Amino acid sequence: MNGIHDMGGMHGMGPIEVERDEPVFHEEWEGRTFVMTRAIGMWRKWNIDTGRFHIELIPPAEYLRMSYYEKWFVRLADLLVKTGLVTGEELETGRPAPGSVRATPPLTVEQVPAVALNRFLAPSYEPGIPPLFHLGDQVRARNINPIGHTRLPRYARGKSGCVAVDHGVHVFPDTNAHGLGENRQHLYSVRFAARELWGEQASERDFVYIDLWDSYLDRV
Repeated sequence: MNGIHDMGGMHGMGPIEVERDEPVFHEEWEGRTFVMTRAIGMWRKWNIDTGRFHIELIPPAEYLRMSYYEKWFVRLADLLVKTGLVTGEELETGRPAPGSVRATPPLTVEQVPAVALNRFLAPSYEPGIPPLFHLGDQVRARNINPIGHTRLPRYARGKSGCVAVDHGVHVFPDTNAHGLGENRQHLYSVRFAARELWGEQASERDFVYIDLWDSYLDRV
């Protein structure tokens, strides 16, 4: 969707502050939010693309105000209620509703290392799904403006580039986010000249590589 989260190429957002010796988590609650998100995700009530889309649904003013893990927390609370894992009242009070079923978390201690290393990702090598494009092909990113989730950034839409790498077959996020199927297809790294994206004021020596799926591309 076209939201405030799609900041690529936007001006006026201020400098990027680099924090020396930055810790993994600045506060204890950030680590707890990360762990709760990964643990609850093992119920398979939603997928990573659904999760990303729900962060995109945060109102723009709130999105800009929030820190990274604040967005994670808001997303988690929203999905917990929407998927029926808890009720709004349970979330508000911190107490189980009368008669609620006690559920056993699906994540065991033995599974934690695998979850932390993303070992549950499906393999990307699938000979039965042929690529629509090949290395060196000239392609153009489609000019789309979906109201749902997409990984095609606005600044690249309608722009031409060259296929540089084929990453193999991956789940298509635009359908996966909304429960419309994985629609597995090839994912490529597409090389765009900076001037193609930003105009003549950009350096002619610079290039941007963007990972794009088959459904985002047309042959030039």
